[in-house]
Amino acid sequence: MSILENVKMNQAAVHLLEEWDPFHLGPDHYDTETADVVAALQGIDDPSTLAKVVQETYEHSFEQWIPFEDCVAISYKLIAIKFEAKCII
Repeated sequence: MSILENVKMNQAAVHLLEEWDPFHLGPDHYDTETADVVAALQGIDDPSTLAKVVQETYEHSFEQWIPFEDCVAISYKLIAIKFEAKCII
């Protein structure tokens, strides 16, 4: 993936995760979790694997449970962003 593709993917993934707001705290409360998930997205192409990372990351930080199905749903969207970024250029 080129640098430009990677930047576009990261920006889109960050925006999506900010809008997701699983604990209804507002988009400014997830900077660390967003960075961790976007970093994991670089090397993960499987939605279930990424969903586990999402769930563990957010639950560890906030000590609140997130249904796995919610994590899978956001993971599919993140992986779609990743593959779309690969096809843009």
